[in-house]
Amino acid sequence: MKKSPITTLCAAGALVLSACSPSAEQNSLPAPHLEKRGNVTQLIVEGKPYLALACELGNSSSSSLEYMEPYWPQLKEAGVNTVLAVVSWEQVEPAEGSFDFSVLDGLISEARAHDLKLSILWFGSWKNGMSSYHPIWVKENPDKFPLAQTRDGDRLPILSTLGTATRDADAKAFAAMMKHIREVDSQEQTVVMIQVENEVGLHGYTRDYCPEANAAIAGQVPSQLMEYLQANRESLLPETLEAWKNGGFRTAGTWEEVFGKGDRTDEIFMAWNYASYMNAVAAAGKAEYDIPMFVNAWIVQPEDTRPGNYPSGGPQAQNHDVWRAAAPDIDILCPDIYLPEFPDILRLYSRAGNPVFIPESRAGQNGAANAAFAIGEMGAIGYSPFGFENGALSEANKTFNSFYRKAGAAADIILEAQASGNIRAAWVKGSDPAVYKQTLELGDYKIGVELVSSGMRNGGAPQLTGGTYSPDASGYAIAIRESDDSFLFLGSNVRITFLPADGQGTIGLAKVTEGDFRNGEWVEGRWLNGDQIQLRYDVLYAVDEGYSGQGLNFGTPEPGFIKVQLYKY
Repeated sequence: MKKSPITTLCAAGALVLSACSPSAEQNSLPAPHLEKRGNVTQLIVEGKPYLALACELGNSSSSSLEYMEPYWPQLKEAGVNTVLAVVSWEQVEPAEGSFDFSVLDGLISEARAHDLKLSILWFGSWKNGMSSYHPIWVKENPDKFPLAQTRDGDRLPILSTLGTATRDADAKAFAAMMKHIREVDSQEQTVVMIQVENEVGLHGYTRDYCPEANAAIAGQVPSQLMEYLQANRESLLPETLEAWKNGGFRTAGTWEEVFGKGDRTDEIFMAWNYASYMNAVAAAGKAEYDIPMFVNAWIVQPEDTRPGNYPSGGPQAQNHDVWRAAAPDIDILCPDIYLPEFPDILRLYSRAGNPVFIPESRAGQNGAANAAFAIGEMGAIGYSPFGFENGALSEANKTFNSFYRKAGAAADIILEAQASGNIRAAWVKGSDPAVYKQTLELGDYKIGVELVSSGMRNGGAPQLTGGTYSPDASGYAIAIRESDDSFLFLGSNVRITFLPADGQGTIGLAKVTEGDFRNGEWVEGRWLNGDQIQLRYDVLYAVDEGYSGQGLNFGTPEPGFIKVQLYKY
């Protein structure tokens, strides 16, 4: 196969690196891994906690190094530090047993050149529930690599989870890729995480009806799943308990005997099969290079009425227990969130200690609010808007990029606050009266966060009365407790007020300064007072409501930092 000059150059560079770099065993630093710190799980890279301010490329973008050339510097300028990039089975193993890692090597080389990290998305057997990224030698042999079938026996263009030859071939290619990454990257740690497949699950039907699937669902529920349910009965998710209850909490039996007859049983059956298949792939990869691996879910949409409307058996929230039982080598079960109810969905997917990472979501001002909430309130490892390279530096993404740059500048402080439990965040939205104003409790204080539609942090008195917010208006605030009475805020489109948590006394603002972080150090700007902190001049009404009338005002979409020292009187 003739390679372009850029491909050949990048591949050659990787080969030189492989020859000169120490192996993983010689490297003094541990491989990228997840570590529990306090109540959160963090990603550790090069021996330190790492905050992934990420973006995901469009599905086809990373298949061409030449196509990607202009985008790398734009992503860096946008404040991105981690790029989620597809590497496909069909490109890695075009002929059975013959591997080509030139594109992967080029991605690693370009990421390093722009001081970026990578998360590789392995598109193998499935992408969005469909099968199209597997090699031609798999596609042409459905007898060896079986397809899922309809109830009538018609073949679907989707690989069956019951195809052991397909599973083994996928795992072999994935393991070869992971071995290659270890050989060329274990020292520099450019690749920090791996996604296994993409948004898996069966479309159109609740389950696969191929002969192997029909035989399996008529057979016994695997003992591995039954043992998991019994060992974890007290901590199972309510959706799992409800399904198990349908069969009278049996400890053995067929799928319908244990979980009852219906769509939910079909979904659990498919979840077991997808998770088992993908765990075999992940385990083969981890045997070569053990770094964090995650899967992503096409989440249930409001209009969906049954499995198959959304990909049946995927890592949706209601299936997490089944996935944990079948796939211990998969570290995170991630949601892809495009729906507006971001906080509620994220809470659903963080149950039972599931680490928080969002590999696909939105950018723009709403995306900045999403990312701030995920990182500040949910202890997220990171956040990633999809298809970000197209329009990375557009006007629509201006405030999103500003958030990424500021969060990146304060990443060490944010990560330490996550671990110590000294961080909270609010996500406020104009479309929902229930969330345009929120209260956070942190230390001895109740922190009020309210969406503002106008007013200026940089001069003049804010306008606080009346008005109707645009449904698209959104704001956010991250609050970090630096000491008993001192806080750091990163905010946009919100005003902040303070009340004593114990209800005693009134809170005043002793010192308020704006500033920024340079090389990890706080650089103080203006001291804010007067109009910049006096939110209400009708102090009698303010006192009646229990506060001083003073507060912080982040009155524009452009985010900023403010430090405040509080006192009580």
